[in-house]
Amino acid sequence: MSIETIKIPGIDKAVSRIALGTWSMGGSMWGGADNEVSIKTIRHALDSGINFIDSAPVYGLGLSEELIGRALHGVRHNAVIATKAGLQWDDGTVRRNATAQRIRKEVEDSLVRLETDYIDLYQIHWPDPLVAQEETACELEKLRREGKILAVGVSNYSPAQMDDFRQYTHLDTVQPPYNLFERAIDSDILPYAKQNALVVLAYGSLCRGLLTGSMHAATRFNGDDVRKLDPKFKAPRFEQYLAAVAALDVYARECHGKSVLALALRWVLDQGPTIALWGARRPDQLKGIEDAFGWQLSADDLQHIDRILASTIKDPVGPEFMAPAQR
Repeated sequence: MSIETIKIPGIDKAVSRIALGTWSMGGSMWGGADNEVSIKTIRHALDSGINFIDSAPVYGLGLSEELIGRALHGVRHNAVIATKAGLQWDDGTVRRNATAQRIRKEVEDSLVRLETDYIDLYQIHWPDPLVAQEETACELEKLRREGKILAVGVSNYSPAQMDDFRQYTHLDTVQPPYNLFERAIDSDILPYAKQNALVVLAYGSLCRGLLTGSMHAATRFNGDDVRKLDPKFKAPRFEQYLAAVAALDVYARECHGKSVLALALRWVLDQGPTIALWGARRPDQLKGIEDAFGWQLSADDLQHIDRILASTIKDPVGPEFMAPAQR
């Protein structure tokens, strides 16, 4: 299998265009997780050629980063780690906090949890309207000059916010939600990234499991699973999205000999300087990585995909439900 790679400015090692997303490994908002299985998943991803791992302190309130540190013990040099800052949690409520003081504390805590002396890509998780971009960006620039981080990114930022941010530090990546069903960035963030040489880390590339093809009408979500809050997973929308997935799967298999999962990943990769984040917490959930590489969707394919979506999803909805509260 030939893994497609891309370069992120400031990071010497080329990164795989599929990155392992570790939100679900934290357990919180995903109905729990198994730590030892999560560690095996990280190591399996590395063995499969996926060298880029994305995390955040808020994923399990530090647990996801701790698991990455344990999994990479002795093989840190083989991986590229992306994590984030700019959120705090009090009494179980997550709120935005991108002050210099908060970022400084977060990076030191993340370095300990990740068992490393540097973070390859450090991202601001959500914009904080209560803090000047200058304060946030300048603190990241200090961390870069200190060698504690190699590259700077933002997540969930608008082009205007990125313009402001870039006055104070070099911006290398942007991480928005992006998949076949959630395409808001087509009109603003994606063109902006192309114009300004930013690599796009597309989170939710499989739309929280919808585009794996493994869900059905009887699928239920337990505990604090985030999908209990997502309107896509509630009637009548859930049935519409399942119908779209079924039709996409038929098309992918008949026209390309691929699964709907491979089609969804390929769609993201074909949109530009993109990396698809693939969330997993069991090794078997990474089955099919190789099917996303080595082919492309044609203009006719893209038009047919859009026709399928238009005919099945009558009430589309975006990922807005995931935004954390402000202080």
